[in-house]
Amino acid sequence: MTGRLRAPTGRYGGKSAAQRQAERRRRFLDAALQLFGDTPGYRATTVAALSEAAGLSTRQFYEEFRTLEDVLAALHLQVNDWAEAAVRTQDLPLPDRAAAIFRAYAGNVTADPRRVRITFVEIIGVSPRLEEQRLARRARWVDLIRAEARTAVLRGEAAHRDYRLAATAFIGGVNGLLHDYSAGWVDATLDEVVDELVAQLLAVLRPPGPRPEG
Repeated sequence: MTGRLRAPTGRYGGKSAAQRQAERRRRFLDAALQLFGDTPGYRATTVAALSEAAGLSTRQFYEEFRTLEDVLAALHLQVNDWAEAAVRTQDLPLPDRAAAIFRAYAGNVTADPRRVRITFVEIIGVSPRLEEQRLARRARWVDLIRAEARTAVLRGEAAHRDYRLAATAFIGGVNGLLHDYSAGWVDATLDEVVDELVAQLLAVLRPPGPRPEG
């Protein structure tokens, strides 16, 4: 398949062509969340199976996507967008701010095990393109931690230093711990997991040595 089939134009059933296209795309992504994120998984799913699960035809699939990898890429971005939307920084003291951020993030990601599988399992090793996308999205979370670190430094809550490596290592730990928790490999409640993440973040922002004034 060298390109997408051309989608129809005009209105039908009271919906514009753009509205119908958006609805089809949503149905394909909803079906992909179920098939990729649960059973049988991305690698065992076919275009025909995904189309059937979405209640659409393979012709309609190729109007929206070129390959199943395109669907996985779009779904991975969507899951990350949901998690980002759940995180809102607030004007609170550092410990409360860190707790609010990670409670919102962990609650969103782990609320649906299928999202965890898409984010931490199915996306791994598919292709160089998706690996680049995965690392780019992880970099956005690293940037969020670095931004929080800069805010903490300006407020006198953290030591002034380069937090690039520390933030990268911390996000790797976040991903690993949330994956293991969701897989049932961690004997702890979600609150305990979040408390541990917050404690680790505060340790990163407050390294050993003289505490910042203020």
